[in-house]
Amino acid sequence: MRDRPRQHRVPGLSARGSDQPGPPAEGVYALLRTSLLAGLAIAALLFPLVAMAGLSAKAGFSAIDTLSVQVTETDPPLTSYVYAADGETLISLFYDEFRRHVTLDEVAPVMQQAMVAAEDSRFYQHNGVDYRGIVRAFVANNSSGGVEQGASTITMQYVRGALQLNAESIGEVIAATEQTATRKLTEARLAMAVEEQLSKDEILERYLNQAYFGHNAYGIFAASQVYFSKHPSELSLQEAATLAGLVQAPSAYDPITSDQTAALTRRNWVLDRMVDIDYLSHGDASMVRGLPIELDVSDPPNSCIGVEGTPTDYGFFCDYFRLWWRQQDAFGDTPAEREQELRQGGYTIITSLDPDVQEIANDTVNKAKGKNSRLAHGAVVMEPGTGRIQALGLNRTFSYDQSDNGPHSNPRFDRKGNYPNTVNPVLGGGDTGGYQAGSTFKVFTMLAALDAGYPLDYNINSPNQVRTSFVSATTACGGNWCPKNGSASMAGNRDMWSGFGMSVNTYFAQLIDRVGADKTVEMAERMGLQWRSEGDAYYASEERRAGWGPFTLGVSDVQPIEMTNVFNTLAAEGEYCEPLPALRIIDPHGQELDAASPRCHQELDEDVARAATDAGRCVTETARGGAQCGSWGTSAVVGSLAGRPVAGKSGTTDNNRASWFLGYTPQLTVGAFMADPDYIFNPVGESNSSVSKETAGKIIRDALKDVPEEKFKAPSKQIQFDGKKD
Repeated sequence: MRDRPRQHRVPGLSARGSDQPGPPAEGVYALLRTSLLAGLAIAALLFPLVAMAGLSAKAGFSAIDTLSVQVTETDPPLTSYVYAADGETLISLFYDEFRRHVTLDEVAPVMQQAMVAAEDSRFYQHNGVDYRGIVRAFVANNSSGGVEQGASTITMQYVRGALQLNAESIGEVIAATEQTATRKLTEARLAMAVEEQLSKDEILERYLNQAYFGHNAYGIFAASQVYFSKHPSELSLQEAATLAGLVQAPSAYDPITSDQTAALTRRNWVLDRMVDIDYLSHGDASMVRGLPIELDVSDPPNSCIGVEGTPTDYGFFCDYFRLWWRQQDAFGDTPAEREQELRQGGYTIITSLDPDVQEIANDTVNKAKGKNSRLAHGAVVMEPGTGRIQALGLNRTFSYDQSDNGPHSNPRFDRKGNYPNTVNPVLGGGDTGGYQAGSTFKVFTMLAALDAGYPLDYNINSPNQVRTSFVSATTACGGNWCPKNGSASMAGNRDMWSGFGMSVNTYFAQLIDRVGADKTVEMAERMGLQWRSEGDAYYASEERRAGWGPFTLGVSDVQPIEMTNVFNTLAAEGEYCEPLPALRIIDPHGQELDAASPRCHQELDEDVARAATDAGRCVTETARGGAQCGSWGTSAVVGSLAGRPVAGKSGTTDNNRASWFLGYTPQLTVGAFMADPDYIFNPVGESNSSVSKETAGKIIRDALKDVPEEKFKAPSKQIQFDGKKD
């Protein structure tokens, strides 16, 4: 996190670019400001000017100097930009105030001149306080009966805005903006002190980046984007004059939502002021004065919403990134502080999202031929060895607008459901819940066994039903847990190759009984699983996990990203990496942060991971030479579609409430699932059991289309054939 003063934004109050308060109070304060200007004008006329010039040498000199240093070091809140891995594709912005810092040489000279002409025509002559301006404003405003001119210099306005930005309470904000002579004199003293520390160009640059232009556009970069969809270096004369005219009262002169008469009058007034101080000729001003205000309005995206044309493609990844950021200690002490830093810190973030892979994933899940489109069908694509997430595909639209959604699938709820629009983190992130993953959990039992020295050819007679030593709440099997196979054809003498490839329940029920459920649960934790329900946490507790035999059949909830990363660890030969949505994070000073670096460690012995992969290939391939895969694998369609060696595991839950496939090559891991996130007891149906398999196979095929095939490394002979036997 940047080493700078903590910025606090008080809701409802924002830094203004002039004396004029926010739009709701413009009329209320007009008379107060006129009276204040009159008082200051009288003071300037009655007392020698040198008296005011010497204010900084009076009582409080030290305090003013100290405060002026804080003012000059103030960094206003800046927008964070989030890009895809190519560094060009914009995913979203994050901001409370849309602002991006630009240097003065990035601002068109005509824009600099227009701002000086409109707000402080003697900016380059005074020392922070313009005594002539005070008198001029008093006379002009008195003559017109309204507020035509302000007495605050650009430096004074900058000081006021900086004090608001540094405020830590509403009281401090009020003190920085209240219409009193005391506040005005303090502001004047600070302005003179600031002028001694900063050059005129430095002050103007800070002011241009601080001023408010309306429509949540803070600073000249944001204003140029919002009103004209261009960089401030490209602003024309009429555009510059229009923007400079907004700062005094953005709502009163708003050319977007209001009649443009007031905005035109104000723009032309700015042109006249530019003529008055020799920034512009009469002829050039006349050419522009008759032109209408031509806008090219843009509405910058914010917080994963509003990226034109891409809300479906990038919204869920963007929101996962936001949830990830909230968990990173580097950006603050609490999740709320970290998100504030994202919205105000001005970071440039290059995420791990690959636009091409994202398009493949999203198209595949949305074109999947599943029954009941209300079911959520999603896919996670990860990179082995880094944990970086390349894509998050989901058959949903990331949107807060649920007005056209259908009814909720949970019969107890009389409200809209989350299809097709939702912002729920269906694929994972944060502390959200998950879904049961069925037989994919057999991988934890197999890993625990391999880790304990059991070989791949460890053979167990596996009939259609077995009685285990685990206690069951039912009395149907004498109080013991007695699982059955999915079909009679699975029964027989099985080892890890055939047991995993054919997903034989009774093999793994006996294996977890021998290895120990506590060791299996511990292995799941080592691979990154968290307990996401009270029930799961109860059974996974130290005193109960040894009796949790059914865990091997996937009775615990897990998030798709979380489960995909388990198999991503196997693809990386046992190197566990935390799921990571970022490639680079750069602070506003150009410093690259370590937060985006992969966080990996060797969790499994390489030989254990290679052995698990060898068994996982039996799931997608049949009759492999040297491996006893059995007569068939549960997901041969994946290998056929991918067109290259793939390892993995499919899974369905009791009553087909969810269906999964998690597969990988040495270069890519894909996790696909289908479930009803609104009502997890709503079955996906047997007809949808192959959809996730087909989705994973197609994504692997298309994402690696131009990537040379990389072979899996075979496990050692020892872990294949030597060791314990039944």
